[in-house]
Amino acid sequence: MEFELNENQRMIADMIKDFGEKEIAPFRNEWDDKQEFPVHIFKKFGELGLMGVLVPQEYGGSGFTYDEYITVVSEIAKIDPGIGLSVAAHNSLCTGHILLFGNEDQKKKWLPKLATAEWIGAWGLTEPNTGSDAGNMKTVAKKDGNEWVLNGTKNWITHGKSGDIAVVIARTGEVGDSHGMTAFVVERGTKGFEAGKKEDKLGMRTSETAEMIFEDCRIPEENLLGNVGEGFIQAMKVLDGGRISIAALSLGIAEGAFEAALAYSQERHQFNQPIFNFQGISFKLADMATELEAAKLLTYRAAQLKNDGKPMTKESAMAKYFASECAVSFSNEAVQIFGGYGYTKDYPVEKYYRDSKLCTIGEGTSEIQKLVISRSLLK
Repeated sequence: MEFELNENQRMIADMIKDFGEKEIAPFRNEWDDKQEFPVHIFKKFGELGLMGVLVPQEYGGSGFTYDEYITVVSEIAKIDPGIGLSVAAHNSLCTGHILLFGNEDQKKKWLPKLATAEWIGAWGLTEPNTGSDAGNMKTVAKKDGNEWVLNGTKNWITHGKSGDIAVVIARTGEVGDSHGMTAFVVERGTKGFEAGKKEDKLGMRTSETAEMIFEDCRIPEENLLGNVGEGFIQAMKVLDGGRISIAALSLGIAEGAFEAALAYSQERHQFNQPIFNFQGISFKLADMATELEAAKLLTYRAAQLKNDGKPMTKESAMAKYFASECAVSFSNEAVQIFGGYGYTKDYPVEKYYRDSKLCTIGEGTSEIQKLVISRSLLK
């Protein structure tokens, strides 16, 4: 296993850093305060090849591996985690689902628009009363001639309002039946497909989260992904890759918080010396540095298995669980090291602190990751 960034990763990191300093950093506090989803940034990301990272070049994407994808998400997250989250959701969930399970006609129709960010993608699994308990979803799809009629509400959906296209999982069989759900693609503008409430969130405020509402929404037969009854199984496979996305997002937050705290510990003087000289501070940073390396190794191990087409459910769950908990603990410690200044918006650690918590919740809570890991131990 290689431990150094490859040439593509180094180029990507430099490009994102340069772009972020000019196009994102000057405006992130304003966007955060207003909870503004800066769509124009994602259009520019599309021009840079960052919205179809894993999509083959024949469909308009960059054709990279999960190694480069981790770099994309983590480097953007260091600048603004909310924007990193939206890039991850677009790439791994909506685009990733179509890439994995779409037929050739569907890939040719939708992937070029997604890979270039002509269209922003959304992915709908979660509902108001069914988060981890997806088998009890209430959104249903019923066959009517050569169409499917969709009714129900999805919530906590990234780009639920601004997304141009959504992959939606709906129940087509019995409640609780893992083979009773099916995946559909729904384009914005389809009659009966509307946006609902936009959530007012603690963090990740530059990433839009909203409801998607379906009322007698008619979807043509050709918009069905895979076969009837495969939706839940597909979703679980998509989430395996999605956990690498959240691990990468968490790495960016953790590394950003660590770097900010390390720099500040050398700039801030108390008792006529840098606070880094005090063991109470330096030991915090030593723990963070060690755990950051462990999180990277777990994340890239899962990515290696994904690149090789090998099973990685356990490894992606471990990476997501450990890296997301690191993001929360690192941002907490960073605020502590900054002291009173860390509690203000003048420094970035306050935003890392608020944004990080979502990583332990989205795409499966830490408790769900433990469940996945523990079950794998008996196989």
